[in-house]
Amino acid sequence: MAVDPQMPILIVDDYKTMLRIIRNLLKQLGFDNVDEATDGEAAFAKLKNKPYALVISDWNMEPMTGYELLKQVRADDGLRATPFIMVTAESKTENVIAAKQAGVNNYIVKPFNAETLKAKMRSVIGEF
Repeated sequence: MAVDPQMPILIVDDYKTMLRIIRNLLKQLGFDNVDEATDGEAAFAKLKNKPYALVISDWNMEPMTGYELLKQVRADDGLRATPFIMVTAESKTENVIAAKQAGVNNYIVKPFNAETLKAKMRSVIGEF
């Protein structure tokens, strides 16, 4: 089944510049139905109010990190199956392992480009 380029995507990052970069990369890939949140708490509230086909979240944020957001999403019956990609500047093995154990679908280390994002998204949501 083909991926719908109009599917809703939620990007979560506390840096406005990074939100803009990810939004622009998604636009290059043909996705423009994108919402933003600047921390895990705001993202979780949005997730409870609207079904998203994909979450792309930074790890390091306050007051709720992307890792904590991931754990909350996976613990919620209505959100558990939501595809989730973690983005971080940290490439520490223990972080990757922790994210995998918490149920992340894929992991991107900053900096990254459209091709990297496309490859990670394909592995999570399929061809587009």
